[in-house]
Amino acid sequence: MRRGRLSRWSAAVVLVASGLVVSHEAGAVGPDDAGLAAHAQQAAGQRVIYSYPGLTPPQSLFDRIRAGEAAGVIFFGENVSSLAQISGVVAQLRAAAAQSPVREPLLLMTDQEGGQIRRLPGEPALSHKDVGQSANPAAAATTAGRGAGENLAGVDMNVNLAPVLDVFHAPGDLMDQFERSFGQDPAAVGTLGANYVRAQQAEGVAATVKHFPGLGTANADQNTDTRPVTLNVPLSTLRNVHEAPYRSSISAGAKLVMLSWAVYPALDSARPAGLSAVVVQQELRSRNGFTGVTVSDAIEAGALRDFGSTGNRAVLAAHAGTDLILASARDVGQGDQAVTALANALADGTLDSGAFGEALARIHDLRAGLS
Repeated sequence: MRRGRLSRWSAAVVLVASGLVVSHEAGAVGPDDAGLAAHAQQAAGQRVIYSYPGLTPPQSLFDRIRAGEAAGVIFFGENVSSLAQISGVVAQLRAAAAQSPVREPLLLMTDQEGGQIRRLPGEPALSHKDVGQSANPAAAATTAGRGAGENLAGVDMNVNLAPVLDVFHAPGDLMDQFERSFGQDPAAVGTLGANYVRAQQAEGVAATVKHFPGLGTANADQNTDTRPVTLNVPLSTLRNVHEAPYRSSISAGAKLVMLSWAVYPALDSARPAGLSAVVVQQELRSRNGFTGVTVSDAIEAGALRDFGSTGNRAVLAAHAGTDLILASARDVGQGDQAVTALANALADGTLDSGAFGEALARIHDLRAGLS
């Protein structure tokens, strides 16, 4: 047996960590049991966030949710026509989840940063840049976080992919184009981000700080959504400027951290941050003390064009320590590809079952604390 392969005992560990109900004893699960493949599929599904096109989720998404093979759903502008409409969709998704073998609520998320980056109508009206330049930035950040939390909670969503902690570098840079940075002082960005996190999470909506270890130095054409990006930032600057705001938000209790898809040669010259164990395990977890859930940026991003298929990318990200895979191409089939690849990698030992179980335990704890 390969080290880390899904054995009788490790299958039980993974299933318990994922919150799945197993109807037979751990010792009865054999490596050749057809049921083991189904359990691996369920466990893998608990690490994938799905997306869909248009205003109405397809039946295939409801099927995955009822089977316990989806951790959650991300919503985009094309999925929303009004607060009432998306609230109805969320209710349908929650009803499907109530029929699944997973007891914890789905992760229902969107990008509601503020200003130009909003998927729902309404708060927060101010962009991060507006907040940083306001007369009372600390109070404005609290108001923005509260507004985001109230807005998402009002339609029964429970995760916001915000705030952004990228430190401003120069006018017109990538983050400045859509006013997504609180400012150029890392201490101030840290304070404002932490205020946003605390206020948002007080409304029952988990905060996701992004994009670790920082996209602030990316210029206007260095967009990881469209192409590979390398940011040659000295290690001391990376840690003292761009990572610094994360420590404040981690101390404030941020539930999730999203990894960047840029390459940072000062840390790992071979792989983007979200595919790098050096960045995820050593820099984020060991050095910065983050113990919560890590989430990838969009797995279809152009930055990953040299890393193969959706499935291969998902396995590489999971191997690096990224807990949740964001399949955000508005295609249920994309999420299915990620789940199948993760399940196969878990079953054949490519992904260590112990580490897989630890990731599922973190996701389980996150979901158990939400409604």
